Amino acid sequence: MTYHATVSAQLEPGTPFRLGAHFDGGGTNFAVFSEHADQVLLCLFSPDGKTEEMRLPLPERTGAIWHGYLPGVKPGTVYGYRVLGPYRPEAGHRFNRNKLLIDPYTREFRGSFTDHTATFGYLSSAPEADLSFDSRDSAPFVAKSVVSDPADFPLDAQPLSRGWPDTLIYEGHVRGLTMRNPDVPAPLRGTFDGLATPAMLDHLTRLGVTAVELLPVQAIKSEGALSGRGLVNYWGYNTIGFFAPEPRYLGPAGVRGFRAMVDRFHAAGIEVILDVVYNHSAEGDHLGPTLSFRGLDNASYYRLQTDAPRYYVNDTGCGNTLNVTHPFVTRLILDSLRFWVQAMGVDGFRFDLASTLCREADGFDRTGRFMTALRQDPVLAEVKLIAEPWDIGPGGYQLGGFPAKFAEWNDRFRDTVRKFWRGDAHGAQELGSALLGTAHVFDKRGRRVWSSINYAASHDGFTLADTTQYEERHNEANGEGNRDGHKVNFTENFGIEGPTDDPTIIAARAQRRRNMLATVFLSQGTPMLLAGDEGGHTQLGNNNAYCQDNETTWIDWAALDPEQIAFTAALARVRRENAVLRQMDFLHGATRETDHRKDVEWRGFDGKPLNWSDPQLAQLCLHLRGNAESVTGKALDDEAFLAVNRSDADADLLLPPTAPDLWVREIDTSEPEQTATPIVGERIVVPAHSISAFILRRGSET
Repeated sequence: MTYHATVSAQLEPGTPFRLGAHFDGGGTNFAVFSEHADQVLLCLFSPDGKTEEMRLPLPERTGAIWHGYLPGVKPGTVYGYRVLGPYRPEAGHRFNRNKLLIDPYTREFRGSFTDHTATFGYLSSAPEADLSFDSRDSAPFVAKSVVSDPADFPLDAQPLSRGWPDTLIYEGHVRGLTMRNPDVPAPLRGTFDGLATPAMLDHLTRLGVTAVELLPVQAIKSEGALSGRGLVNYWGYNTIGFFAPEPRYLGPAGVRGFRAMVDRFHAAGIEVILDVVYNHSAEGDHLGPTLSFRGLDNASYYRLQTDAPRYYVNDTGCGNTLNVTHPFVTRLILDSLRFWVQAMGVDGFRFDLASTLCREADGFDRTGRFMTALRQDPVLAEVKLIAEPWDIGPGGYQLGGFPAKFAEWNDRFRDTVRKFWRGDAHGAQELGSALLGTAHVFDKRGRRVWSSINYAASHDGFTLADTTQYEERHNEANGEGNRDGHKVNFTENFGIEGPTDDPTIIAARAQRRRNMLATVFLSQGTPMLLAGDEGGHTQLGNNNAYCQDNETTWIDWAALDPEQIAFTAALARVRRENAVLRQMDFLHGATRETDHRKDVEWRGFDGKPLNWSDPQLAQLCLHLRGNAESVTGKALDDEAFLAVNRSDADADLLLPPTAPDLWVREIDTSEPEQTATPIVGERIVVPAHSISAFILRRGSET
């Protein structure tokens, strides 16, 4: 008992205002939500978390918040909760005082979670297992909460607040980005400390990246099924601690390393966006472990089936669905988001399975309780919000359905780019929409063109290189019989499945990658690049590498193609230097008052109107000017001309007349190396299977 010699064994009433454990200089206030509990016990542990030394009832309840203040408890104190209440799974209640629970608001963990059967609230060997009751103590087998030092989390961070039209997102994983980077010091690889080292910052700056979007960094518990196969949840979409950084990513600086990482990114002009998972928790379905929410108040934290509350609504496909319409679950999420902004410096969030967050009793509702609260929050008003606009629930696919504050992952763009370049019928018609920001989906309710997050590959699916090397998924290493992952991917292997030494195929694949990258960067909307795609990273055909924390997913920096990296950087430069390629508003072919010309025009290579009814249309040109319907667009004097030639033959292109100005070919995807080439005359050859991008240089600029 020496550890708690200075701690009073008598809890004072404390206050209910701030949930979690908060040290005030003399002691710590504990407050936790449970609407249906009979009693909440605060459990204090030895510094290593192995010995429970005190068990004290929280003395006060204000509404649904249980609270107490314990003098002498300092930062570093290890604790957890036990909650007494009915164990009636058939009624939705799963209280079990024998199960130690983490504080949902904890910012740090001590120890780790295991898959020991004592972590379940029931006896797994019993008939109708989850209706039985397990009296074993789970404390030795679970992580514990830690009282944080307020100095580690000062609420003084400010978002970088870069404008959406200037944004280039780079989606990556903390470990995947650094584990095989020889220029990152070995002790820092795989950690927050290593992510913003000079080598990484130099690479991202060269690419023109303005925002890194990190796969989930909030604390997780890996699924037991994966552990049984010798695997872990690598992606991290299985959150258990919404305020705590994932312990696997902590380096020498500990929890302070995250904020230090963000500060270094900000100094380089790069925002940090977090992929967050507020749609479900790591506790799984009715046969999952009791780690936190289930034992605190199962019927409040989760959506339960109306006619059978023993079971969970599973709109996420992960076993449970958080009840975001409950006021205290809404509060939990908003408090978490504000914490990552104010204390950790985060600039935005990508919401996993965001349709779940909008689902009310009557279905998807963009004006529902959670979305209304989110958009009214003054802190979160300053940050970027991105929706993954689908889940597996009823009416779950909601691309274009989110409020104007949100951008959305545009999977239609991804599929369109892949289908067009492999030669699918009607591909050109779909590409035409994609190049202009998929306006028929997003141009409503005052939304801007940046709402469309344009990408050809993301963490979920094939890498860009693998879309040119594989036509079938190769997920055998996941241990699921190659049944997992998307079956339809719109890819092409050019005649050989996987790697090849054939120089013709190698060249064709490289050009296809350049074509898809160029389509992403030259389209209206917000481009997103999957980490490693700039240099041809491969996962050897695994299109669902969620459990591969190894060389399958870790970027092999030494193997990346320097020519493709330079090409990607050239695309980013051209986009950055020409505002006409990254406009704020949708283009509809309206006539500009300044020059009486349309803001967007389509035409063929011969200058004549396109035959949009041709299902095999393979050549198309897009002439872009500043938007005729916006103030910024009218003031824009830039012009760009994109010529797309998917056909098997080189094509003679008639450029629009510009005298006395001059077209300069800035991008030619038929070549890996890009050189700005002034065009003398009105005709130029666009090679087969390529895109050329021309920028108008005024007479005074040439």
